[in-house]
Amino acid sequence: MHSLTFDIAHLLAGSLVLVSFMLLYQDRLYALLNVYALHAFVLALSVAWQAYAQDAPHLYITAAIALMFKAILIPVVLHRMIVKLGIHREVETVVGIGPTMLLGIGLVALSMVVMLRVTAEADPLVREDLAFALSVVLLGLLMMVTRQNVVSQVVGFMSLENGLVLAATGAKGMPLVVEISVAFSILIAFIVIGIFLFRIRERFDSVDVAALDSYRGERE
Repeated sequence: MHSLTFDIAHLLAGSLVLVSFMLLYQDRLYALLNVYALHAFVLALSVAWQAYAQDAPHLYITAAIALMFKAILIPVVLHRMIVKLGIHREVETVVGIGPTMLLGIGLVALSMVVMLRVTAEADPLVREDLAFALSVVLLGLLMMVTRQNVVSQVVGFMSLENGLVLAATGAKGMPLVVEISVAFSILIAFIVIGIFLFRIRERFDSVDVAALDSYRGERE
């Protein structure tokens, strides 16, 4: 593979990890959704470049799905959802931003060590893309664990799924039918979560997990 192609693939995959850290840093919902849109846009660019590097035309459709659904449709709908829910405020965290970022750096280092050792015999591009992808997955999981707001946990889950897509495309692509099914599954889950959020708001006047825990404690 040409060195420039190799370098650009690494640049895009590394950029996705960087934007994952930006997601961890955000403390307001609007900013969080805007950064998630950027996260999905970088994913679309990375998948499109993998389509070129691997000569896999079906991955261009995968990139288009990521761009239309994840970078545009889902952030717009979530913006409207938080307006209707009236939750224009800061995102509460279980752990402070500083410790969370340090833990994230540790997870990225762990991902690099584990994947580069496990895939020692694989193609260099595949090895390092899988290491970046695992980093994105773990950072998404970290976001889900350290956020109390349900909307931010949903964003963490979707960023985690972006890491899985990066891993699948980096490992010499994935069947288009699988990606389409994943896209529709995420869309369906997104609709269900939207309904769930409205129900939570109507019942508890809050979408914080801490508030739900307090209510459960009062009932017990």
